[in-house]
Amino acid sequence: MEKTTDVLLLTMNSSEEQETVCIFGTGDFGKSLGLEMLQCGYSIVFGSRNPQMSSLLPNGAEVLSYSEAAQKSDIIIMAIHREHYDFLTELTEVLNGKILVDVSNNLKIKQYPQSNAEYLAQLVPGAHVVKAFNTISAWALQSRALDASRQAIAKKERPFSTSTAWLSDSYIAMGMLGFFLFVLLGITSLPSVSNMVNWREFRFVQSKLGYLTLILCTAHTLVYGGKRFLSPSSLVWYLPSAYVIALIIPCTVLVIKFILILPCIDKTLTRIREGWERNPKF
Repeated sequence: MEKTTDVLLLTMNSSEEQETVCIFGTGDFGKSLGLEMLQCGYSIVFGSRNPQMSSLLPNGAEVLSYSEAAQKSDIIIMAIHREHYDFLTELTEVLNGKILVDVSNNLKIKQYPQSNAEYLAQLVPGAHVVKAFNTISAWALQSRALDASRQAIAKKERPFSTSTAWLSDSYIAMGMLGFFLFVLLGITSLPSVSNMVNWREFRFVQSKLGYLTLILCTAHTLVYGGKRFLSPSSLVWYLPSAYVIALIIPCTVLVIKFILILPCIDKTLTRIREGWERNPKF
C-alpha cells in the first residue's frame, strides 16, 4: 500500500503544470535565467518592446509584448535597466497585485537617491516589489559548474597547511621591519641628524643596523620566492625572475661580509687598521 501511495503522489506531481513566469527583457541575463527556469520545468513568457525582433531565445519560450506577457503570469522578473522603467506607468492596471522581481544593480554606489526597487515601487504602487538574483551574473548562469562552482570545489580539496603558513607571516614581518630600519638609516644620514650624534653612534647605525637591514630585506625576498627560487618551471625563456636577479648583489655583499668577520680574518684586519705591518722598515 505504501508503494502504491508513493506512485500516485509522483503521478499527481508530474501531471501538475508548473506556474508560468514572465521575464521582462530579452538580454543576456533574461535569456540565461529563462533557460535555467525552462530546464527546471517552468513555463516562461518573455516580454519585449519588439517581440518580432527578439532572437536567440530558449526553445519553448514565448515572446509577447509587455502588456500581453504580464497578463499571463503573476510573477514578473524585471531583467531590464532602470533607464527603461518608464513604460511601466502604462501597465499599472495590468501589474496591480502582481509580484515584480528586481534583479538590477547600479553601476555606481549611490548613483541615484533611491534604490531601483524603491523607484520601481513608486512607478507601480499596486505591485509587490522584491529583490532577487542581483548577485548572479549571466556568465555564471551560462557556465554553471565550469566556472565558480568548479573553483570552489577545487579550493575545498586544498586543506590549510600549517607547515607553510609561517612563510607568509615571516614574509610580511621581515618586510615591515626591514623597511622601518631602512627609513631609520635614511633619517640618520641627514646632515642635521648626523651632526647631533657622536662617531660611535653613527657607526653603529650605519654599519650594524645597515647590515641587519640588508639581511632582513634579502630574507624577505628569499621567502617571497620560496620553493620557486630554484624551480625550473619559474624560468621563462631560461632567464631567472626579477627577484632572483635583484638578489645577486645583496647576497654577494653578505657572503663577503661573512668571510670578513671570521675571527682569523677579522683579527688580522683589526691589526692592520691599528697600524700593524708585516715587514716594517723601521
